Amino acid sequence: MLTVRKSHERGTANLGWLHSQHTFSFGHYHDPFHIHIGPLRVINEDRVSAGRGFEPHSHKNMEILSYVLDGALEHKDSMGNGSVLRYGDVQRMSAGAGVTHSEFNHSAYEPVHFLQIWIIPAQDGGEPGYEERHFDAASKKGRLRLIASNDGREGSVSLRQNVSIYATILDGGERAELGLQVGRQAYIHVARGRVKVNDCQLSAGDAARLTDESAVSLSEASGAEVLLFDLPA
Repeated sequence: MLTVRKSHERGTANLGWLHSQHTFSFGHYHDPFHIHIGPLRVINEDRVSAGRGFEPHSHKNMEILSYVLDGALEHKDSMGNGSVLRYGDVQRMSAGAGVTHSEFNHSAYEPVHFLQIWIIPAQDGGEPGYEERHFDAASKKGRLRLIASNDGREGSVSLRQNVSIYATILDGGERAELGLQVGRQAYIHVARGRVKVNDCQLSAGDAARLTDESAVSLSEASGAEVLLFDLPA
């Protein structure tokens, strides 16, 4: 079964310097029908104005990933990490028993556009951790590139949960497919462009959940960049 969540159905927060669209309940946006899917708790599409950002704040018991689409995102945390993320960079911060971090638009002139993703870990607590990897466009072109997994295989960032996240860039006749094991489900988020997911056409900001399906097929794309989440059912 394929269930579509259209872009305009997401929650919205507009603080002037921040425009955010929430796939799941977050902050002041509460939707009892969209709390989480398995361990996938948050997909926020954030646009932050030049020179602005999130002041230091704390998290615990969450796997937090940032996927930069445009611009430069500056990160600092209480573990002593500091970096500037750009397109193609994927950052994973395991909050564990507790961590403090800040996120700012590194540019004084241009906005930054990124996805923030939260995964509920398999176990609470533990030492916080940090990791980042770069996945250039060529590595995602016309194929599913693993960017996050429970064991860090294929050069992906590692997660404290049995989740695999793939990214792909598709156009024209390019096609990508992922088989789903029994007891697994998939969630697809279209970051930009248009793509057909199985037999359903989706556009930027749209998403689809697949349950009781044997495979996910992505085809008939136009300038598409897509994230695919392989999740426990």
